[in-house]
Amino acid sequence: MRLHLCAVGRLRAGAERDLVDDYLQRLDRSGRPLGLGPVAEHEVEDRKGGGMAAEGALLARAIPEGAALCVLDERGKLLTSPEFAAQLAGWRDGGRQDAAFVIGGADGVDPALRARADLVLSFGRMVWPHMLVRVMLAEQLYRAATILAGSPYHRV
Repeated sequence: MRLHLCAVGRLRAGAERDLVDDYLQRLDRSGRPLGLGPVAEHEVEDRKGGGMAAEGALLARAIPEGAALCVLDERGKLLTSPEFAAQLAGWRDGGRQDAAFVIGGADGVDPALRARADLVLSFGRMVWPHMLVRVMLAEQLYRAATILAGSPYHRV
């Protein structure tokens, strides 16, 4: 199952970019034998100032047809890492060819796009900077692959 990280904003060179690259490289090595990956990053920017709705439209265009859709939102469902891994495996085993993970901009994800989601996921009730959420998502995708592989990286 191909994975798509769809986010508002460009992740520039720096600590966050280095961490995302590291976790996505690890995921590529460990996930492919499990049928997870590669990961494609889709970065969108609303240059016309259309707000959340315009960002939502740009993000929607980046999501492959028929993809399982996971939207990151602080009001979403709280999952443990093993539960998240099981969700990915369920989509993969259910025949999904793609899974898209959406990270909105400063105002969040357009409600119309959020309503289409198969899963609205939260990394906690606190609000996180969207660039840091990208790092956290990359790490959790890698962790999910290690859980599914039975690796000691994740200890319950």
